[in-house]
Amino acid sequence: MSSVNLNTSFLFHQGSRSRSPTFHLFHTLTKLPISSITTKKPQKVLTKEDVLKGKDENKESEKPAFNFKSYMVNRATTVNQALNDAVSLREPQKIHEAMRYSLLAGGKRVRPVLCLAACELVGGTEAMAMPAACAIEMIHTMSLIHDDLPCMDNDDLRRGMPTNHKVFGEDVAVLAGDALLAFAFEHMAVDTAKAGVPPARIVRALGELSKAIGAEGLVAGQVVDIASEGIADVGLEKLEFIHVHKTAALLEGAVVLGAILGGGSDDEVERLRKFARCIGLLFQVVDDILDVTKSSEELGKTAGKDLVADKVTYPKLLGLEKSREFADELNKDAQAQLAAFDPDKAAPLVSLANYIAYRQN
Repeated sequence: MSSVNLNTSFLFHQGSRSRSPTFHLFHTLTKLPISSITTKKPQKVLTKEDVLKGKDENKESEKPAFNFKSYMVNRATTVNQALNDAVSLREPQKIHEAMRYSLLAGGKRVRPVLCLAACELVGGTEAMAMPAACAIEMIHTMSLIHDDLPCMDNDDLRRGMPTNHKVFGEDVAVLAGDALLAFAFEHMAVDTAKAGVPPARIVRALGELSKAIGAEGLVAGQVVDIASEGIADVGLEKLEFIHVHKTAALLEGAVVLGAILGGGSDDEVERLRKFARCIGLLFQVVDDILDVTKSSEELGKTAGKDLVADKVTYPKLLGLEKSREFADELNKDAQAQLAAFDPDKAAPLVSLANYIAYRQN
């Protein structure tokens, strides 16, 4: 496997040679003029210990260190309260119980926090992005409910709890996912307008979200993932396609929505889009590594299920060491996109990238 090229510039560079099918479809998904990633010096990459402690000992001594742990706890608390308020327990009671069961079951809330951080980075406020942040989490939860169904991954454990269909039955689980998807768009459209965001930004953001989760985004990745099970010759290009769409598209959507709703310039939105592409793929590479190195108790979900299902993963194709090298490259390239922003305002996104890179579950 030593011949594998782990340079992540394939995500952005359009050379003279013909594009691979994966790259072409990723380009179609984002509809961007692709250019090479900049070679600016990236933000300082923290160690795993720095991230967990919220410290950066190389920071200037007169500046207080950004406390990432405190930031995430505060933001997750705020997001959880907003989700609880948005999806209240009302009639029909059973469907709302099922929606709330999975939506409020915990989780790291990485996607909504990314949305809020991107909005504030470009000059917006928390109130401008909170409905979109909640919508992203509702859609993410929908994807988990459906992904766990017997007709999909057939899983019994999610976030340390029985999966939705194990508690409410397959029929209600399907409907709970459908209801969360529909309500996500309603909540984002109505409540973002209440926050005073201009209608043009809301419409643009809704379009971005639709593309991220539809037949050119999350659904596309899921379909190809299912079709690839048990196939021996699945290569890196198809694996990239699966995860760029199934996992990275929603993370990218979270960041881009925040930037749009916060009033970011076109240049700022595209820089943050590139940042999000890298951390989106990084999230999946790390997920694949954890799936074969951690227990079910440590993960809060069934460990080793990809191996049992004979799914292709980065460790399976590259080996663990090369997969870790690839994750490092993605993290560095993601943070290079943040060099153009004020470092203090970019600190949450820098730390979030490191958190994704070094997470243990």
